[in-house]
Amino acid sequence: MSSEFLTDLHCTDSIKAAAAVHETANAIRQQISKVIVGQDAILDQILLSMFCGGHTLVEGVPGLAKTLIISTVAKTLSLGFSRIQFTPDLMPSDVTGSEVIQEDKQTGMRNLHFVKGPVFANVILADEINRTPPKTQAALLEAMQEGQVTVGGYTHALPKPFFVLATQNPIEQEGTYPLPEAQLDRFMFLVRIGYPTENQELEIVKRTTSGLQSEPTPVIGAPECLRIQQLVRDIPVADHVVQYALRLVRSTRLDERSPKFIRDYVSWGAGPRASQFLILAAKAKALISGDHHVMPHHLHAVVLPVMRHRIMLNFNAQADGIDTDRLVGDLIKNTPIDSAA
Repeated sequence: MSSEFLTDLHCTDSIKAAAAVHETANAIRQQISKVIVGQDAILDQILLSMFCGGHTLVEGVPGLAKTLIISTVAKTLSLGFSRIQFTPDLMPSDVTGSEVIQEDKQTGMRNLHFVKGPVFANVILADEINRTPPKTQAALLEAMQEGQVTVGGYTHALPKPFFVLATQNPIEQEGTYPLPEAQLDRFMFLVRIGYPTENQELEIVKRTTSGLQSEPTPVIGAPECLRIQQLVRDIPVADHVVQYALRLVRSTRLDERSPKFIRDYVSWGAGPRASQFLILAAKAKALISGDHHVMPHHLHAVVLPVMRHRIMLNFNAQADGIDTDRLVGDLIKNTPIDSAA
């Protein structure tokens, strides 16, 4: 990335800085496309989450390049990357690190020394997070929420920026430990990856069975990521757009004002964190789209990954084949943008 572009990203002119973010997103997409075929919407959602300082849970069947997508994104951002393969025997200390006894060769004194675990990186790939017991899953909670870990009574700050990108397999449930709702709510987005189209799969096969392998070039580093996070929060949002986001979220909660299909199929609605993440993600969407304020269509672009894991369906929904994606789609159709409508 040119020095002129980096100067624009850090300048005080908000319009020029927003244009620089838009260019950044396009440059990152271009580098990722050297390795990943298709999945444009998925990549955008991961980038949006990272630009907001949030965490993402990526869900999809085996073989859809979930791990490759995340590692490629980390390379384009030139950030410290660490992969943790979650297994049934993984211990919390294997994630956070532990204190070990270390002897000073000069004095012969023994002291406890903290050895950092793999969580001390900018981008954490928590691979197959639902394959490890809840005790180890919970080791990520403080790191995700507070940006720190506590071991032996001492708090250790994690590097900034800090992102957790976790994967899980939705179809193979034997020997897994489903994430509790409290931890699911820590993830800003739940991203679902589907099968590629026929043309995309053809291109994947050609690329992966030839001797030519492309590597992405780093676009920006940690200072630029932190700057973009600041710019995201500076994007203005009109009150009526915030109120529209609140109506979308609050309509999922069971009361007499909820739509009938919500009362029929939902056992638990989305909490306030959904409203916060919905506005924050819409700000990021506006910024990378080159817009200078948030509009309702920016909310529509991010409402699915924000809401789909925060709505608990009841037995009636399962019996009728209703999933959260369809429910959120119906919610958008039935919620007026103007409160007076």
